[in-house]
Amino acid sequence: MSADLSRLASPHDHIFLGRNHDRNERRTWLVIAITATMMVIEITAGSLFGSMALVADGWHMSTHAGAMLIAALAYAYARRNAGNPRFSFGTGKLGDLAGFASAVVLALIALLIGWESLMRLYNPVAISFPQAISVAVIGLGVNLACAWLLRDDHDHHHHGHDHHHHDHADNNLRAAYLHVLADALTSVLAIVALVLGSLYGWQWMDPAMGIVGGLVIARWSWGLIRDTGRVLLDYLPEDEDLPGEIRTAIETGTDRITDLHVWQLGPGHHGAIVSIRSASPLAPSEYRARLAHIHDLSHLTIEIEGAA
Repeated sequence: MSADLSRLASPHDHIFLGRNHDRNERRTWLVIAITATMMVIEITAGSLFGSMALVADGWHMSTHAGAMLIAALAYAYARRNAGNPRFSFGTGKLGDLAGFASAVVLALIALLIGWESLMRLYNPVAISFPQAISVAVIGLGVNLACAWLLRDDHDHHHHGHDHHHHDHADNNLRAAYLHVLADALTSVLAIVALVLGSLYGWQWMDPAMGIVGGLVIARWSWGLIRDTGRVLLDYLPEDEDLPGEIRTAIETGTDRITDLHVWQLGPGHHGAIVSIRSASPLAPSEYRARLAHIHDLSHLTIEIEGAA
C-alpha cells in the first residue's frame, strides 16, 4: 500500500516560494528601475564626454538589468501558478531556473569584459577623466544602494534555516544580488583605474582592472551555476542530512527502508519517496508521525510492503 502524505492543505497548493517572496519581488523590481536609470545615465554621459569606458560600463549594467528582469518575471510567474495542478510539486524551482539563466548571462558578461579589456591593451581608448570619474562614483553609489535593498533577504535566506546549504537559499534573489555586487565591483575597479590613469597617465590600468573584474565575476557566476544546477538536477549535497534523518526515524524494529528518494522542491522545502519493508507493517499515518519533526520535509509519499 502507499500513501501520498503532504503537510500542506492541498496536494497542489504548495507554498514553496518562501515567506518573503512578495517582498523580494518588489525589491527586485525597484532595483531594476534604479539600474536601468543609471544605465541610461552612464551611456549618455559616456557618449557626451567621449568615454568608451563609461559607455561599456553602461551596457554592462544593462545586461544585469536584463538578468534581474528574468528574476522578477520568474517571481511573478511562480506566484501566478503556485496553485496550478499541472505543476505537480509546485513552482519552487522556477527561482532556481531563473538563477541558472542569470548565472549563464553573468558568465557571458565576464567573457565579454575580458575580451574587451584585452583589446583595449592593444588599442587604448582616450578618456575624459574628471567627468568619467564623477559618473563612475555616482554609479558605485547606485550599485551599493541596490545591494542594500537586496541584502537583508539574501542574508536571511543564507543563514536562516536549520540546514546551512546554498540550495536552501532563494537562488533567484541570490542571482539578482550577485549581479548588483558585480556591478559594484566593476564600478570600484573603474574608479581606481580612472584615478590612477588621471594621476599618472597609466592608460593600461583601465583594461588591466577590467580583466581582474572579469575573473572575479566569472568565479561568482560559476558558483551560482553549480548551486542552481544541482537543485534543477535534484542533487543533494554530501553534507545534506535529510536522508539520514529519515532512515533514523523510520528504521526501528523490523521496519527497513528499501528505496529512498529525497529532492528539493523549493527554498527550504523537500519532497521524499520512502519505500518500507516490514514484518509488522504499520499504518502510513504512523510512519508520517515518525517524520513529523523534519520541518524541511513538505511532501511525502510512503510505500509499504510486508516482509515475506
